Amino acid sequence: MSRQALDELKQQIRLLDYLQGHDWQPARQLSRGRLMGLCPLHADQKPSFLVDTSKGLFYCYGCGRGGDVIRFAELYHQVKFPQAVALLHQWRGLPPLLHETVGFYRMQLQRHSEAVAYLYQRGVRSPELIEHMRMGYAPGGCLRGWLAQLGYPLQALRQAGLVTGAGYDAYTHRIVFPLEGNLYGRSLSATAPPHRFLPGVKGGLYAWEQVRQYPEVILVEGLFDYAVLWQAGFHNVTCSMGNHLNRRQYQQLCDCPRTVYLAFDADTNGSGQHAAQSLACRLRGQGINVRRVSLPDGRDPNSFFVEDGDAHQFQALLEAALP
Repeated sequence: MSRQALDELKQQIRLLDYLQGHDWQPARQLSRGRLMGLCPLHADQKPSFLVDTSKGLFYCYGCGRGGDVIRFAELYHQVKFPQAVALLHQWRGLPPLLHETVGFYRMQLQRHSEAVAYLYQRGVRSPELIEHMRMGYAPGGCLRGWLAQLGYPLQALRQAGLVTGAGYDAYTHRIVFPLEGNLYGRSLSATAPPHRFLPGVKGGLYAWEQVRQYPEVILVEGLFDYAVLWQAGFHNVTCSMGNHLNRRQYQQLCDCPRTVYLAFDADTNGSGQHAAQSLACRLRGQGINVRRVSLPDGRDPNSFFVEDGDAHQFQALLEAALP
């Protein structure tokens, strides 16, 4: 890209907008246009991350890194310059579109009894939890028309992955969860592929900015595992959306000394426990205290609670967890 094109990109994506789009919040304002907050690039214990909104620059007095919005994207997503530029181009058009999509799907949730029944079946009983995770429902066949009324062209919906090449809604009969720049859909149907994401990166650990403050963290595989634990009062839970962590998720767990409880699925084929054992070894190599939670055979955290488990019993599993 030419220097002019890069300058235009930085003008179109304000650094503060991008930071706040990734859950960064300033702790205090130093002067007009200068903000200080916790650094999202390392384990910050006190605000050391300076943002100069007038110049579009950041600098961390803790880790010594700084630059513009492109440099931040490189460091935050741990990618090289061309990939960072591509992610920024994707993000530039995605947030408003995703915002409208999530809002539409959230409106649909209470209108479809099959979605409400499915959530109840998966142990989701709390309106507070539904609001916290911003859950919605994709019935299919109506998102494209809604977004078209708002002025979004079909090509933009295809590029985002919300509409198929044939012009149909990509998410059909799915409970949807907004992620960091993505959208996860869990199928209600046993015949459809269970999981669906938009094209692009999976992102970091779920709700990490809210969880990273805890000295003890519970890591689970799936969002419904996360849901029942959060509902039961374990607000130090996060989710990797699978048992194989990407590089950014792994580094998030290692960003400061903490204890990590691995509550992976007790699959009959042993895949969840094998993944937990492998991850535990890697984390210990980084000085992280790791405990593996032993769930009953064939259970995951979601089914544990659905099948009459409670917070007291799960706490006992945490206390009995082995290295």
